[in-house]
Amino acid sequence: MHKIAVIPGDGTGPEVIAEGLKVLGAASKKFGFKYETKIMNFDGERYLKTGKTLEDKDIEELKEYDAIFLGAIGHPAVKPGILETGILLKLRFALDQYINLRPVKLYNADFCPLKDKKPEDIDFVVVRENSEGLYKGMGEFKNKGTKDEVALQISYNTRKGVERCIRYAFEYCRKRNRKKTLTLSGKTNVLTYAWDLWERTFHEVGKEYPDIKREYAHVDATTMWFVKNPEWFDVIVTDNMFGDIITDLGAMIQGGMGIAAGGNINPEGVSMFEPIGGSAPKYTGKNVINPLAAICAAGMMLDNLGEVKAAKAVEDTVIKLVKTKLKSLAAGKMGYSTSEVGDLVAANL
Repeated sequence: MHKIAVIPGDGTGPEVIAEGLKVLGAASKKFGFKYETKIMNFDGERYLKTGKTLEDKDIEELKEYDAIFLGAIGHPAVKPGILETGILLKLRFALDQYINLRPVKLYNADFCPLKDKKPEDIDFVVVRENSEGLYKGMGEFKNKGTKDEVALQISYNTRKGVERCIRYAFEYCRKRNRKKTLTLSGKTNVLTYAWDLWERTFHEVGKEYPDIKREYAHVDATTMWFVKNPEWFDVIVTDNMFGDIITDLGAMIQGGMGIAAGGNINPEGVSMFEPIGGSAPKYTGKNVINPLAAICAAGMMLDNLGEVKAAKAVEDTVIKLVKTKLKSLAAGKMGYSTSEVGDLVAANL
């Protein structure tokens, strides 16, 4: 029995989560696994009513689950940063979800903004360090509010944190068994302290994986090659901020945010899976948002829970529908409503 905590979140989050749960239910019937869910309303509405985001007791409860299925965090009536820091980042840090895993895979060439790129050209994975770097929130103001003001934002990197991320990436690359090439994406020419640590660790750990080819690309060059030659990449490993940036570009070249799913992974603990497109408040309640990213996130969650056949069936069904049914991956242009897309996936598993 899999115990799944469900956080529908804000905006269109509850709508896409509903479709993900619909597909999860269909998969459980077809593949014979059992699960139970609990809805947890950690969102903007709760914050506006109570002033609370995520408390320590909430974290302790979430530790009792096998996985977390998250819709989206972000409410237009709440100042940016409050929910993201108080819920999303707190979850990642408190549950030590030190890997952000982002598959970038093109399902239908018609939806790719790049000229002459086919599904076999865009099929790579970004492994992003998810618990350190600039997003740790360390820093200070000096002389705030004066002409001499200085703002310091610290990129905090530990050998332990960097090594476990890099080791995960090598293991993932080996298991993926595609091109067996791991690319470190950083900025060794300018960020000489943090990226000296990353580069040294990358090559030291890499000696234990002689079957994996090691490559390096500056992060700005990485964005250039994503557009020009995405077929060069297999698995990419990078830090928290660079990973955040390049995965959004990855989402665009795979067809848009409507198809982009991600996992916040603790290999030894509770992992969390989500569509990466955000809460999209302007589409709330209109039944037009694309739920496929959330459905793909549910598929990633199934794989993480050991339901490998069910996970593959979810992905294969999504690929088939994107190739044969959908007119677009954009909200309101799919040719189907949000709930109809969920119905299609559930029915065609």
